[in-house]
Amino acid sequence: MIDARPIFYVIGLVVAVLGATMLVPMSVDLYYGSDDWAVFLTSAVITMVVGGTMAIATANTAGPGLTIQQTFLLTTVIWIALPLFAALPFALGELDARVVDAFFEAMSGMTTTGSTVFSGLDDLPAGLLLWRSMLQWFGGIGIIVVAMVFLPELKVGGMQVFRSEAFDTMGKVLPRAVQIAGQIVWIYLGLTLANALAYLALGMGPFDAINHALTTMSTGGFSTRDASFGAFQGPAEYVAAIFMILASLPFVRYIQVVAGTARPLFTDPQVRAYLGAILTLTLTMTVFRVIANDDNFEHGFREGLFNVTSIISGTGYASTDYQLWGMFPMVAFFFIGLIGGCAGSTACSVKIFRYQLLIAAVKAQVRSIHSPHGVFTPRYAGRSVGEDVLSSVMAFFVMFVVSLGVFAVALSMTGLDLVTSLSGAATALANIGPGLGDVIGPAGNFAPLNDTAKWLLIAAMLIGRLELLSVYVLFTLRFWRD
Repeated sequence: MIDARPIFYVIGLVVAVLGATMLVPMSVDLYYGSDDWAVFLTSAVITMVVGGTMAIATANTAGPGLTIQQTFLLTTVIWIALPLFAALPFALGELDARVVDAFFEAMSGMTTTGSTVFSGLDDLPAGLLLWRSMLQWFGGIGIIVVAMVFLPELKVGGMQVFRSEAFDTMGKVLPRAVQIAGQIVWIYLGLTLANALAYLALGMGPFDAINHALTTMSTGGFSTRDASFGAFQGPAEYVAAIFMILASLPFVRYIQVVAGTARPLFTDPQVRAYLGAILTLTLTMTVFRVIANDDNFEHGFREGLFNVTSIISGTGYASTDYQLWGMFPMVAFFFIGLIGGCAGSTACSVKIFRYQLLIAAVKAQVRSIHSPHGVFTPRYAGRSVGEDVLSSVMAFFVMFVVSLGVFAVALSMTGLDLVTSLSGAATALANIGPGLGDVIGPAGNFAPLNDTAKWLLIAAMLIGRLELLSVYVLFTLRFWRD
């Protein structure tokens, strides 16, 4: 039987810290004269008391590390507990959101999905807007730590190929996670500050600049405007694209850069493939815009770069309704969203390295068919790839496709049309943000969906953010028996 007390100790501490951060939007509401400050104070007290009580009650059970089963359980449960408490300001405040809507928004924020059920953002209290952005920023840090420390340790989805780069953590997950998280926070904070200053330099207001810096670096996509980034068209789109790319690169490489070794960043095969994919897709979209839409080159390139980067990184900003460009861009953006950024970044979706490993495995298989007596081993970054990594990657691809199909069918059973069901399942599972169609497309939001569909999408966002298998393993009998 798994001892859950150390898990509740960690969760209690993190929940209490989350409650303390609610004092920041409370202070912002006080500054702007909004009565919503009392809601954040109430939410902060509830969250800190519950989290603190949980931590105190289980403090004597905390040890130097966690077992594999405890780590799997912690990874999933903490991503449920945090959105649960983060939803309080949405439910208790001016929005007076229903439970499903409040939880949907909080889960979308923490998983950096960026799908929203709220409209009238331009008129919402400043504290609520900042809280949405903060949730995505927290989720961005959280998923980097999970991807660099926990998932390689748990051998999820082929992430063990990065274990040597994410440092050896066997038997000492928590202490090492704290050390790595400390390095990440400073790098993450520095990039966010640079992003905010760049937005300010281009004329964006201080409040908008801070919020969009938080949601750009987290590749989250929440905006302070209903028009999303369409309210800031122009040079700011180039800045956003640059920082979305920076946020999509492996943060372990930034740690190495700070330590004085920049070469691994430029020789990393997933970084080179990711940048190559963005360049190729952007030029393709630019040529299409110039030829098919009679657009000028600069405008077509800017909108192509911004929207391609936004979707491939999973940020989900929209500067325009790209569905109006034609059928080709609409279909292309659906598949672009299924690529994803680099492992160990804030980006989401399948991740570029898995496609590279899949291609390496196919090449090795083709060569073995051509030369039956030869021995051909898939290689990645100059190293041989073990069978355990390839099996894990193949399992991830299979489960992703199966999950996409199951969620799409389930959504269609709630009465949604094919485009909304399929794109809704994809955007939630890949944590992209906008879907396709008139309802959940880049010009719409998820508010009109029925409650059952929203709960399904909440589940998909959680499963997708945690790389599927780390959640699915909890539903096996063997996990609970070991």
